[in-house]
Amino acid sequence: MSVFSGSQASAPSSSGTTARTTARWSARTAALLAGSGAAALLLAGPAAAHVGVQPQGEAARGGYATVGVKVPNERDDASTVKLELALPTEHPLASVLPQPVPGWNVEVTKAKLAKPLTVHGKQITEAVSKVTWTAAGSKIGPGQFQQFPLSIGQLPENADRLVFKALQTYDNKEVVRWIETPEKGKPEPETPAPVLTLTEGTGGHGAPAADRAEGHHGGTGDASASASRDADSSDTLARTLGVIGILVGAAGVAFGVFAGRRHSGRTDSGTSS
Repeated sequence: MSVFSGSQASAPSSSGTTARTTARWSARTAALLAGSGAAALLLAGPAAAHVGVQPQGEAARGGYATVGVKVPNERDDASTVKLELALPTEHPLASVLPQPVPGWNVEVTKAKLAKPLTVHGKQITEAVSKVTWTAAGSKIGPGQFQQFPLSIGQLPENADRLVFKALQTYDNKEVVRWIETPEKGKPEPETPAPVLTLTEGTGGHGAPAADRAEGHHGGTGDASASASRDADSSDTLARTLGVIGILVGAAGVAFGVFAGRRHSGRTDSGTSS
């Protein structure tokens, strides 16, 4: 009887050790998953935190496109109050139409062309060289970004990309110069210039007819659609992170409950015997 009782006494000790080991494993796993997620977000953040030019739909060679100039605020103690976007001189754009943005004034600067362009049978002797947005009752605060839509064209037919250059001014007088041209196969510069990648297109003249028409009329519909897509993307990311957090928490609770039940069961068995 004493031998049997001694055997019973050792069982709860083993169960307790198993429960503690399981709980520790659960806690470590949860911490590892949470840490990995945080690290991924930290690594992804800096790569996207610069001024960029993103097509809203398609930016096809030889056509027109609506693009969004995306300006994130990289400072914790200052707000962006001005953006100057220099357009590419090697591929002048005859048509550049900014969409009004509430709280911001916009100025379009033109310059004479060294070599006139022929667009739709007409000779163009000047083109837009710079677009400037200045805060007028609005700012881009810490942790925020702003989209400045532009309709541009006619896009060149013999280029793969257009390189813009931008100056971002903060209300503390700091100016960030996004002017370094990214080179394929090389690390991204610290302050890369915005780049618009051009595609082959799916319609005549290098872009769908609807895109070409919106290139002439401002493309306000595409701008709204892009803003909606950005919001959907942010909402999807937030929901995904929330689900991961819930799953990690649930896993920890489940392990704890399971371990507690095993320990309780073993203890009750030992007591009844």
